Amino acid sequence: MPEVNAGSLVLVVEDNDDDFEATERALRQADDLQPEVRRCRDGLQAWQVLNRTSEPNPSLILLDLNMPGLDGRNLLKRLKENENLCHIPVVVMTTSDAEEDVVGCYRSGANSFVQKPLDWKSFVQTIRGLREYWFELSKLPG
Repeated sequence: MPEVNAGSLVLVVEDNDDDFEATERALRQADDLQPEVRRCRDGLQAWQVLNRTSEPNPSLILLDLNMPGLDGRNLLKRLKENENLCHIPVVVMTTSDAEEDVVGCYRSGANSFVQKPLDWKSFVQTIRGLREYWFELSKLPG
């Protein structure tokens, strides 16, 4: 099994502390796939971080939809309209299963839409599958 490329970074945009901690733990469960994980608590903070030229761009963004202020829907639109950021894969991870959210996110350029599982075992399997897909099977830019 290949290792994650040096410098692989996952940006988790999540306002809920428990959901972030679960995501981070699940990302770190594998022995050899250990991307760096950073967190932004809302869309505005993520937008500011992503627009800093001194910060490296993430390899992958895991984006919650329902956050105060600049929510995930609006951040996704901004990211995909920005010439410098539109290439970053964005996986929407949300509790929503509303068809309008699914369709809207794909129309806005989401690379994937995943409903967060409620039980820990399923959550870990989902994160493991995302991690393996994006860091083993997919060719990421940069």
